[in-house]
Amino acid sequence: MMPELILSNARIVLDDEIMHGSVKIADGKIADIAEGQSAIGEDFGGDYLIPGLVELHTDHLEQHYSPRPGVRWNKISAIQAHDAQVVTSGITTVFDCLRMGSDEDGGFEKGEMRDMADAIQLAEREDRLRAQHLLHLRCEVASNNVLDHFADFAEDPHVRLVSLMDHSPGQRQFQTMDQYTLYYKTKRGLTDEAFARFVESRLALSQQYSSIHRDTLASICAERGITVASHDDATLEHVEEAKGHGVRLAEFPTSLHAAEASHSAGMSVLMGAPNVVRGKSHSGNIAARDLAERGVLDVLSSDYVPLSLLHAPFVLADDFEAISLPKALAMVTSTPARTVGLDDRGRIAVGLRADLVRVRRHQDVPVVRSVWREGRRVA
Repeated sequence: MMPELILSNARIVLDDEIMHGSVKIADGKIADIAEGQSAIGEDFGGDYLIPGLVELHTDHLEQHYSPRPGVRWNKISAIQAHDAQVVTSGITTVFDCLRMGSDEDGGFEKGEMRDMADAIQLAEREDRLRAQHLLHLRCEVASNNVLDHFADFAEDPHVRLVSLMDHSPGQRQFQTMDQYTLYYKTKRGLTDEAFARFVESRLALSQQYSSIHRDTLASICAERGITVASHDDATLEHVEEAKGHGVRLAEFPTSLHAAEASHSAGMSVLMGAPNVVRGKSHSGNIAARDLAERGVLDVLSSDYVPLSLLHAPFVLADDFEAISLPKALAMVTSTPARTVGLDDRGRIAVGLRADLVRVRRHQDVPVVRSVWREGRRVA
């Protein structure tokens, strides 16, 4: 039994309003929400109290595990560094992305991602982690070994999200060969002949494997109750395909009509928070702000910059009259939680988990002052 805790004199961000008041925490849950000044408890001095952020898609762990080409860092150390950064960015639930199948970036060896998942779970058992870590398997369906890699997770209950990806040239993220050439030929310094062979190989693999691997993985996820995400949908045909696979999360659509169709079909449309903060996509595709302006942006992901998940909602609330701060913060709290079936968090409401963040807005960039996970102070 944890002692009761009262957080007072806070601007509490609720579902559709910001209320000045206090929150009582008991046994790891929100026990009461009261309006007005409280004479007891931790005085927030008017800082915001928001739900803990829910991160569905971050490649950030890879940056700690493989900080330089060919370098592999100690897994436990990499996980702890990753965990510390996400928590101090206000993230209390994080889906760590693990690659399944070799792709254009080379991928990882079979068993390497299983070892990483085992290390995450060991760190969890040893009470090294402050956020809750779940698994998001990023499956490169055009890879000939994606099912082999996926089989390593057949019995793992931590797997709660699977994305179906195809990074082959000429479609989805790389709709033009200009983008693909810059990303894979110019940056790698390939000759014309080597690049031509590379493109031919990737197209052949996609033609042979993508469709059957999508069908197989979607079927397995349906049987196991795992949320399925599409990735980089660009056309209405892509969206129809996603509907057939039971997709609930449309990650990074690359065109406005694909985003609108996904949203209309009841999928949660996810875009990168760095895209919002920067005002544009790093790969030259549609800007997240354009989707927000049209009301078809549902979820944000920090992707590769953890603090962007907290920063972006404030940017949206500042820049768009139709997007209030509660509505913007729902994109990083309640909506992602609901999309993956985590109905016990993501909102400040009596009976839910006391995953909470104290935030001070200092000029443009918000500052995390304190973080609680299930009522326990973790940052």
